[in-house]
Amino acid sequence: MLMISAIATLLIVIATVLPLFKYTHWVVRGMDFPRLQIALLAAALLIVHFIFLDLQMIVTWLLISATALCFFWQLWWVLPYTLIWPSEVKTSKEIDPNRQLSIITSNVLKTNRNSDALIALVIEYRSDILVTLESDQWWENKFKVLEVDMPYSVKCPLENLYGMHVYSRLPFSKEKIVYLVEKDIPSIHLSLELRTGDKVQMHFVHPAPPSPTENTESTERDAELITIARSVAETQQPVIVTGDLNDVAWSATTRLFRKISGLLDPRVGRGMFNTFHVDYSFLRWPLDHLFHSSHFNVKNIQRLPSIGSDHFALFTVLMYNPEVGADQEGLTADDKDHHQGKIVAEKKGVSKQDVPKLNG
Repeated sequence: MLMISAIATLLIVIATVLPLFKYTHWVVRGMDFPRLQIALLAAALLIVHFIFLDLQMIVTWLLISATALCFFWQLWWVLPYTLIWPSEVKTSKEIDPNRQLSIITSNVLKTNRNSDALIALVIEYRSDILVTLESDQWWENKFKVLEVDMPYSVKCPLENLYGMHVYSRLPFSKEKIVYLVEKDIPSIHLSLELRTGDKVQMHFVHPAPPSPTENTESTERDAELITIARSVAETQQPVIVTGDLNDVAWSATTRLFRKISGLLDPRVGRGMFNTFHVDYSFLRWPLDHLFHSSHFNVKNIQRLPSIGSDHFALFTVLMYNPEVGADQEGLTADDKDHHQGKIVAEKKGVSKQDVPKLNG
């Protein structure tokens, strides 16, 4: 039993230590994802240690100490996404339709053919914005029924799993599709006009993940996210960034994105809202995100029912209230963070000037 416990402890230690290195290989960066699962396994292993091992042996306490350190380290990363943590964004109890903005973010899964399920959710929740990822021409044809109530749209159907569509009840301008880092991975940028007449910079993203089947390193994903963060940090206008980031909320890259951009995460203190994978409840993490500037409070955020994709859709309702939101504070970047962000972007030869300017 001692040997089995030692091997299990070693595996947990390796999984915990790997993300500490700055390597961008998918094996290393992939260990950012299952922090909750590793913490749960470490907790279970601690129980095994105490029950089945000889507590009089020094090696037992070494195993207990190593496992406990891993448990608390993993827990530190995920605790902000639980109800015991203070909320980063204030809850709005206002009832003012003119100040409200609702968004459905949905990775539809290109091969999924259950378009009626997503359309039904859009109708039921009456979202102001629908952004879809992995949507191709087939999906675009199905979305035509939405154009009566959502007459404003940006369409980028692709067959490579990175198609993207935006449909809106609210008017927008300055819309642009750009390929920031990779020639076949688009992002959409536009200036949305709220019912109050205020303008919001909207950035819809879906960078490729680090994986053995796509990019073997995370440099492309990281460069796109950090470049957008560096760009939006320079505006005083309201900003929203949403999409499938192919990264978890608690990763070092997403934390750096939040620090540099100054944007807030409405999930902090409210829950993880794990959107992937639909079919494996134990292997789920938050891949679909929405970040916003302090101009907004949150009225509602929830994971919607399955539409047949491998992702759940994320539904977020924000309230535009810059006066109340001014004292909301997220993560803060220091000089080291800004320097790191510049290095990440320069590795792929991308500049914050490449992100469309939506001011005014």
